[in-house]
Amino acid sequence: MAIFSKSVSFALMRALGRGALAFLLLALVAVQPARASEPEVQTIWRLLDYVAVDYPGAVSGGKVVSPAEYAEMTEFAAQVETRLKRLPQKTAKPNLVAQAATLRQSIAAKSAPATIEVQSRQLAGALLASYPVPLAPRSAPDLARGAKLYAENCAMCHGATGAGNGPGAAGLDPPPIAFTDAARARERSLFALYQVISQGLEGTSMASFEALPDSDRWALSFYVGSLAFPESSQSQGRQMWEKDARVRAAIPDLSTLVGKTPADIARELGDGKAGPLTSYLRRQPEAVVAKPAGSLMLSRQRLDASLKAYAAGDRGAASDLALSAYLDGFEPVEPVLAARDPDLMAKIEMAMGNLRSAIGKGRPLAEVEAANAEVARLFVEAEAALAPEQASASSSFLGAFGVLLREGLEALLIVIAMMAFLRKTGRTDVMGYVHGGWVSALAAGAATWFVATYFIGISGASRELTEGFGSLFAAIILISVGIWMHGKSNAEAWQRYIKEKISAALSRRSAWFLFGLTFLVVYREVFETILFYAAIWAQGNGGAMLAGAATAASLLGLIAWAMLRYSARLPITQFFAWSAALIAVLAVVLAGKGIGGLQEAGLLGVTPLAEFPRIPMLGVYPTAQTLVAQLAAAIVLVAGFWFNRASAPRAT
Repeated sequence: MAIFSKSVSFALMRALGRGALAFLLLALVAVQPARASEPEVQTIWRLLDYVAVDYPGAVSGGKVVSPAEYAEMTEFAAQVETRLKRLPQKTAKPNLVAQAATLRQSIAAKSAPATIEVQSRQLAGALLASYPVPLAPRSAPDLARGAKLYAENCAMCHGATGAGNGPGAAGLDPPPIAFTDAARARERSLFALYQVISQGLEGTSMASFEALPDSDRWALSFYVGSLAFPESSQSQGRQMWEKDARVRAAIPDLSTLVGKTPADIARELGDGKAGPLTSYLRRQPEAVVAKPAGSLMLSRQRLDASLKAYAAGDRGAASDLALSAYLDGFEPVEPVLAARDPDLMAKIEMAMGNLRSAIGKGRPLAEVEAANAEVARLFVEAEAALAPEQASASSSFLGAFGVLLREGLEALLIVIAMMAFLRKTGRTDVMGYVHGGWVSALAAGAATWFVATYFIGISGASRELTEGFGSLFAAIILISVGIWMHGKSNAEAWQRYIKEKISAALSRRSAWFLFGLTFLVVYREVFETILFYAAIWAQGNGGAMLAGAATAASLLGLIAWAMLRYSARLPITQFFAWSAALIAVLAVVLAGKGIGGLQEAGLLGVTPLAEFPRIPMLGVYPTAQTLVAQLAAAIVLVAGFWFNRASAPRAT
């Protein structure tokens, strides 16, 4: 090999292949069980929603008023119980099955509709808490698109206005639903409409529209869900939304909006507000999306549920819910909070790590309650920092500048070191492989973000796993490269290397190794940077954000120019010594970041070190696991450097 020894390069390339394959298999294993049960969970939820809404048409005053409806309710309750038993085993499963049995018995006893509704809703909520499934669109649906889809696919049966009187309705049994029926619409959530549109409705002429893209099904759900609420009441709903903080707190995000029925909103906020708010938010869902602090409400809900589960002795569910509070609630607002108040963001991450650690170790309930209360207190501060009025041009500029500088500097240092090495050794003919690596990483990062955002979605856990495994693998490669470069800092060893290697032609394998290493170290930064920028852009002040990005890019370019120019003046052995030191430091940093990412994804435990500093840019986190990883990397590097020095006198 003309750059790295053949054995080292080949071993690293094999490790790269094994590491990528192992990561892919791990991701598939982690994702498949959840996805395998999603359709079943959605079907059970839809059945429960149907029972809650339609049971009053079957039973009244303890007597059956519609034998056909009552038979359907009985069948659906039995299906719920049977389908629950088929779900993957979880701690909460026996309780869910018991609740289903109670619901079935209540229907058999012809209990009051209010009782059946409460039991159905409670079971549906417990089901989604234990078996989470996608509950909301990834972005605000397009109502114009929904209206077009309705005219093309639904108006024939349901009618042009949704009154259930379309030309194709004649002879259908049961008849098409009238979406303009206010009483029925009051009890029907957007999520329930989405489920029926996606899966159809057995025993009716309602077919499945699963072939439509997910975004189209949500657009159709929002459109038909708005038909029972007069468009003229939108302005009243807008005023309520914009002027009443209590209203915004009750519907903090799209997940809450699609899950609540108008009846739920009426119970929380009053009958006078439910109709106008439903009319406005179902027609203008972007109003909810624009609230950056919304997902913190989800975090609080998950934390409350976690505390209840812990108090009930279910540590597994408590741990899962606490992790979800971080990944699904806090992480979506992390980029914005990091730009506006990085110290507060660090405090929240530490507090949530302490909470998960207390749960994992089975600490006394009072200690877990205290940790939970501390997180809640910090969330209050975060909501103030995330308020729309805090979205100043200066915060957007500084956020964009800091993100790009922080994420780009590590990758830049490694790429420039490789470029400087090729220039030093006269191998500029393969410089294209290095440039191809970082350009491909930029393109792949953007493509990954696009696919994850618009097609498959990407969870907080997936982001953390990607960064964690990517950082660890990069650290392993850099440790090997750093030790190798240090070995060439001895003049005699360098001369021997020149005679044996530099004159040899660079093989295709070693050139592609350069490409792979460049791609890896750049890609792990690109996706994270794009996510941060997307969050900052959504808060407005796009011009300030672009100015911050341009300033950071200019500074990175200046650093690159200075490094290349200075390295050209260094003697070759000194160049290797400085490069080895730089790469060693970066390897230790990435080791800490990798373990930190796996901890945030819940793959590794957390052992907090209260008095230890937190310096994310250096990969330093106050946990025992991250520090042990960095110490191990440092020990390997020191041992390698020592071995290089010890063997140098024997070089010939």
